[in-house]
Amino acid sequence: MSDLSMMGGEADPVALAHPQPMFKLLRDAGAAIDMGEDVGMVIVGGDADVRYVLQHPETFSSGIDAVAIGQVRPLIPLQIDPPHHRNYRKLLDPIFAPKQIALLEDQTRTLVRTMVRAVADQGGCNFHTSVAEPLPTTVFLQLLGLPVSRAPEFVKLKDGIIRPPVATTEERVAYTNKIGQQIYAVLQEAIDARQEERSDDFISRFLDAEVDGQRLTTNEVLDIGYLFFLAGLDTVTASLDCMLAFLAQHDDHRRALVEDPSLIPHAIEEMLRWESPVQGVVRVTTEATELAGCPIAKGKIVTLMLGSANTDERVWPEVDTIDFDRLENRHIAFGGGAHRCLGSHLARMELRVTLEEWHHAIPEYRVKQGVQLEYSQGLRAVENLELEW
Repeated sequence: MSDLSMMGGEADPVALAHPQPMFKLLRDAGAAIDMGEDVGMVIVGGDADVRYVLQHPETFSSGIDAVAIGQVRPLIPLQIDPPHHRNYRKLLDPIFAPKQIALLEDQTRTLVRTMVRAVADQGGCNFHTSVAEPLPTTVFLQLLGLPVSRAPEFVKLKDGIIRPPVATTEERVAYTNKIGQQIYAVLQEAIDARQEERSDDFISRFLDAEVDGQRLTTNEVLDIGYLFFLAGLDTVTASLDCMLAFLAQHDDHRRALVEDPSLIPHAIEEMLRWESPVQGVVRVTTEATELAGCPIAKGKIVTLMLGSANTDERVWPEVDTIDFDRLENRHIAFGGGAHRCLGSHLARMELRVTLEEWHHAIPEYRVKQGVQLEYSQGLRAVENLELEW
């Protein structure tokens, strides 16, 4: 097993903005890359190997030991492995089915239009703060049943888990544990209100739902809500940031969408492949195992680089060409296996509607002169996405 521990340290801003060369270095180093005792994880970057791990949760668990993000119990369904995982997916999948998501499109489009109109005549804006962050935040808070008026507070809590202002692992654990308790308190408040009076939101549905003939407990509703709180307030934001940043820097691709909006769904899939806003997911081994001949000890953290798998030249034809007409696009930007992203249909709808409405109103735009875009680690948000037109 190769050792790339020399790659630790501060992240290179260029590598954060353009990670594909680093991914190739990881793939070339071996199937499973031991980052050394200081880092304490194994990194997997090849398409076939990443897919294998995602398909074998009995060995590569998604349980609570895989990642600590302030939770006190496993998050449902992310940190519940099969066979119990299936019970929760049976409950949750219908809520996020394409037919249900289609019912949300009109109100989402109205919301996007309002946000775009607010900036269209200004000659420029910070896309992250004007659209990418408030849009999915508003949509998801409404769905979950939390007050949109408290969105800035909730975004700050979410950022406290995903991007905590800390320097060490110990500080991170302490900080996220504190923020986690605040998130639980917010969710408990909403649950208590829905216990008194149901509404047309997810929390009300969870309280009335059953798994194997049993009602969900309050803790189970909390554990579903905690996951939704984090995922719903961040991943679509990061995806919108990455896509608009790409298009603002690639005029030919931007013009293609303006001239032919029917390309937008295909463009979304290709930009999800190339940009992979969620760069990696984490698993932990339940037993000693090996991957492509590389031994991995029991209890080892295994980080699966989705972005690397999505740009693996061994399986992708013309891998470095961003092709909005790519006929077959089996990317794993939403993960894979039993734990594939529950909200992928909602995310795709929000991305499509935003790109349609934005390019209809603002067909010509670019990164503001003098701005060097700054991509965050992990989830690739671009908070300084200053555009001008």
